[in-house]
Amino acid sequence: MGKMSRGETNILDNKFQKKLTITVPEAAKMLGISRGLAYEMAREGAIPTLRFGRRMVVPRAAIERLLEETNATALHHSVEEVGRRN
Repeated sequence: MGKMSRGETNILDNKFQKKLTITVPEAAKMLGISRGLAYEMAREGAIPTLRFGRRMVVPRAAIERLLEETNATALHHSVEEVGRRN
């Protein structure tokens, strides 16, 4: 991995791994999407968020569930596709 700029979060850092909530930009990094798209998805409810005043955070467990569900769905579709070919 390349050197990170000052203030940039390393998503593999132990401190980051233990947090119960993450920022929208951190969620974007985990999901591999742009910061802008993550904020748009958060406003639309596609990414679950909690609000504390003006601050918007994402429950870490919600992102992990979202990724697990997506992986399970992708695996299911892959298995179906292989079955159709045979």
